[in-house]
Amino acid sequence: MSTVPEDLLYTKEHEWIKELDDGSCLVGITNHAQDSLGDVTFVELPSPGTLYEGNAVFGVVESVKAASDLYMPITGEVLEVNEALNDAPEQVNDDPYGAGWMIKIQPSSPPRSSGLLDSSSYSGEIAE
Repeated sequence: MSTVPEDLLYTKEHEWIKELDDGSCLVGITNHAQDSLGDVTFVELPSPGTLYEGNAVFGVVESVKAASDLYMPITGEVLEVNEALNDAPEQVNDDPYGAGWMIKIQPSSPPRSSGLLDSSSYSGEIAE
């Protein structure tokens, strides 16, 4: 069974979003997603300042098994990217909810009002 932290919100495409105290949010892929991909070898992320609509592709994660698009959980602006993933993409596998975060965004609306899944709903999605 994959780890599904209760303090995060999720998409059906296996991205997670964490609200920070300053109103910004971190985004990454779930433990289930990284486990399905296998060893991550490369992560392509956008430039800070880029605006994305919810569900738009914002990057790509490549692994020994496949390449997979990354989907923006909500509409917002990219504030920062996790540059550490350029040299150590395996952090996505080792710590998907911590050091393996991908982008920091400023959402255009509160994530909790965006129809994202809570931990129990996401757990139900991946159990099917």
